Amino acid sequence: MTAGLPTKPAIDTAALARDRLARLRARLADQPYDAVVLTEPESVLYATGYRSMPGQVFRTHRMAALVTATDLWLVAPAADVPAGATVLPVDRISPFGRFYVESGTPDPVTEVADRHDGLASALAAAVATLPSSARLAVETRDVPADVLAACGDVVEDGAGLLFAVRSRKLPAEVELLAYAAQLAEAGIDAALAAAGPGTTEAELAAVVAGTMVAGGGDPRFVVALTGERSALADAVPSGRAWKPGEIARFDVGCVVDGYWSDIGRTAVLGEPSARQRDVYAAVKAGEDEQLAAARPGLPASTLFGIGLDAVARGVPRYRRQHCGHGIGLSIYEPPIVAPGVGTELAEGMTFCFETPYYELGWGGMMVEDAVVVTSGGVERLTRSGRDLSVVAA
Repeated sequence: MTAGLPTKPAIDTAALARDRLARLRARLADQPYDAVVLTEPESVLYATGYRSMPGQVFRTHRMAALVTATDLWLVAPAADVPAGATVLPVDRISPFGRFYVESGTPDPVTEVADRHDGLASALAAAVATLPSSARLAVETRDVPADVLAACGDVVEDGAGLLFAVRSRKLPAEVELLAYAAQLAEAGIDAALAAAGPGTTEAELAAVVAGTMVAGGGDPRFVVALTGERSALADAVPSGRAWKPGEIARFDVGCVVDGYWSDIGRTAVLGEPSARQRDVYAAVKAGEDEQLAAARPGLPASTLFGIGLDAVARGVPRYRRQHCGHGIGLSIYEPPIVAPGVGTELAEGMTFCFETPYYELGWGGMMVEDAVVVTSGGVERLTRSGRDLSVVAA
């Protein structure tokens, strides 16, 4: 283990992929349909074990998976096939578009170009392998008409199935989420240990990102803002230097084997002012009360109100659109801890709880932690201190 870094759990990702698929199929067996078409890259990863790099980078990247009780298809651009074939049989990949790769002799991987002209026709080819009586569900109905048409005449909504499966994590998933969270924490701790008067936001961010990389994480966002800029919720770090008496707010996350982290911490350079201490105490009280109240059966909207009310007791005007969110293979997974969300917390769900405060012209403060819901409450996956950090000036 590198000094200051948590120890990465020894997870067999291939075995985890098989366990996820088995859980999906077990739920599928209870549904009024025979197969489900997955359209989100994260759900495709959940079922197939294939993590598409283009799917993480390009908003326009299109792919799908077809899951039945006994069969599994990946439907993806031809450029995904060489990597996809390392985790799935190539005869269960239906490619579309044009991409060329060579080997000593032609083989199924090198001959994928121009097999199908688009996602719809490639998906239709996979669906054609099912019995004519098969009933299909699509993960979300918010898909193009040509893709729905490729699924045949009988199409149901499979979003509920995917929520039921993905929202309650397997033990190995929780381990990876905990490691990703602790790696983000280690980045913040390392940045604060190296910081002092004159340290720039960009320098803070570089330490955070470098620590994540050293631990095997893929940095996805590093918000490290100081002074008045700390009130800018999701701004890119700048060359602004941290000055004594100012706030530094961190909101950072990375991905480990597909699983996300999203962690928040706050520090002051030098002795905090009375108002800084008071506002942070209110922000922390909001998350403290969430942590104490969260348990199976509690509606997400009730948890939102608990966090909101606690912070509002110490801040004259406190408004929030949410006070937390599910996390897993996506950074934001349902349920969101927000007004009107009646979904009840359940054992095995994983969340990030947060109650940040942003005041333009003054600064922003936050504490955000990852948790897993247990039979009696929640267990925090983060390990670092949650008090207002003080860095010597």
